[in-house]
Amino acid sequence: MRYLRRMLIVTHDTLRNPAILQVRQLPRKFFGRVTVWPKEPLGPLRFLRLVAEFQALRYLLTLSPLLLIGLIWNVAALPLAQAPVLMIALIWWIEMRVLRVPPKRRPLLIPQAQAARGLDLLKVQSRDVLTRIAALREMRAGQLHLVIEQSELWHLSPLTYVTVQSDDGPEVLRLTAQERQIIADRLFQPPMTEALLQRINQSQNTFLRDITFDTKGVSAHARLAAALA
Repeated sequence: MRYLRRMLIVTHDTLRNPAILQVRQLPRKFFGRVTVWPKEPLGPLRFLRLVAEFQALRYLLTLSPLLLIGLIWNVAALPLAQAPVLMIALIWWIEMRVLRVPPKRRPLLIPQAQAARGLDLLKVQSRDVLTRIAALREMRAGQLHLVIEQSELWHLSPLTYVTVQSDDGPEVLRLTAQERQIIADRLFQPPMTEALLQRINQSQNTFLRDITFDTKGVSAHARLAAALA
């Protein structure tokens, strides 16, 4: 079944701006550095979720009540304009207390044992994906990385970028439609979901997971299955 959630498989054929995939060192990160513009139709909710990553827009929305007050009550416009501390405090509160998890609350999001089991399952499913991709490409040497990066924003639906990166180059791989379908079908399978990974990431304040795989480990069975696919 085709993956219809919020994960975005980031590769050359899925982006309107593939130039952002240029790599100097691994893992290639996206959030806070470049803007990812998918080619696929996103729908209004996914588009708004993507736009929520624009920091300047969030600041503008945060300050909009003050701007509205200044427009409605002219007498308040000058005092508000001369109160930068209030504006900074409001932005800080929204960004650090509403859209992110305060440090003291992080350990309460999920038990450590459950988080460890979830990350172990993520590694198993990620290496299954990389095994299949390496077998399809008939790779017998080199190391692949499945890089799963999530937004730091909490209280919003998870936004996940997934890439396959290679030490050879280094580079972000140009994935075929078949390889993208492997990721879509096999990476996030219950009980490991994007929402669970978001909770784990928030609890550990870690938002990028880099799962590596040595392609020498591809079994003969996996190569045969890929040849017959």
